[in-house]
Amino acid sequence: MQAIQKLQRAPGLTLTEVSTPECGVADVLIRVRHAGVCGTDLHIADWDEWAQGRLKPPVIVGHEFAGEIVELGPDVGDAFHIGQRVTAEGHIVSGHTKQSRTGQGHVCPSTRIIGVDRDGAFAEYIAMPAKNVIPLGEISTVIGSIMDPIGNAFHTVLTAEIPGSTILVLGCGPIGCFAVGVARAAGAARVLAADLNPRRLDLATQMGAHVTIDVTQDDLVQRVMDETGSEGIDVVCEMSGHPTAIRQALECARPGGRVQLLGIPRQDVPIPLAKEVIFKGLTIYGVVGRKMFDTWYQMQTFIGSGLFDPSPVITHTFPLEQIDDAIAAIRSGAAGKVILDIGGNA
Repeated sequence: MQAIQKLQRAPGLTLTEVSTPECGVADVLIRVRHAGVCGTDLHIADWDEWAQGRLKPPVIVGHEFAGEIVELGPDVGDAFHIGQRVTAEGHIVSGHTKQSRTGQGHVCPSTRIIGVDRDGAFAEYIAMPAKNVIPLGEISTVIGSIMDPIGNAFHTVLTAEIPGSTILVLGCGPIGCFAVGVARAAGAARVLAADLNPRRLDLATQMGAHVTIDVTQDDLVQRVMDETGSEGIDVVCEMSGHPTAIRQALECARPGGRVQLLGIPRQDVPIPLAKEVIFKGLTIYGVVGRKMFDTWYQMQTFIGSGLFDPSPVITHTFPLEQIDDAIAAIRSGAAGKVILDIGGNA
């Protein structure tokens, strides 16, 4: 089969011919139809410090995907069937740790991620443990292929009290834009979105933001106070990881409010804990991936019912062999969500 691999400890990705993976006794073999390209893949392609410390080439990259089942392992039982459209949770946990046995599998210390720690989904086929496979029902494989990052947005937003609340999304990359849509679908009274990229602010508007703030033009904290009658924000979702944005997230939150941290900073971030956290009585929640598997059921309900439509965020589609163009689109800052078409139309 064709696949995109990280072959060497150096920048770049390579289209290769490799053996189709074997379907283990408890696995499902999936014909990949669509795959999402994300910032993690950019880090791997660029071979940055994080990638150098994590990956062990050669490895097939890609962790967002959807397709159809072509083979079932003998121990899978009757939970799935050949031809069924599916996606999968890309974090594979042992099932034996305290976290994975107490509903906290998303923070299991033994997690292995497809496309990072083991072969991934930028390929014509992928074998996945059946316990990780998620039926799509009537959801297309285009949308199914990006349920991984959509799930990050659902996790970020829905672990807070949203109905009737004022929400601020800081950072309007694809996951930030998804978060805007989730907040609207969950009943937020008002959603503000902030970024420095006009294209991303436009996508946030398409996803339902009531107010967009260009931080290159406006003082974010002052604008938030103007928009909220100096009260501040009920729930701040920080999606960028930029040190300034993290500090502003705390400043923008109202006393007794909540800050959801998904963005990953590249260095330590000094913050005035006493003034902005302790004396304000803030709740801070660190977001890792998706809750296994609560988030997936939430996504199925919201997307399947039509409450949430992520399609405005999808801006580019490329065939597998144009992976370099897909990475370049992300790097340009002009793209929303980028998808690889690996066999289409499902």
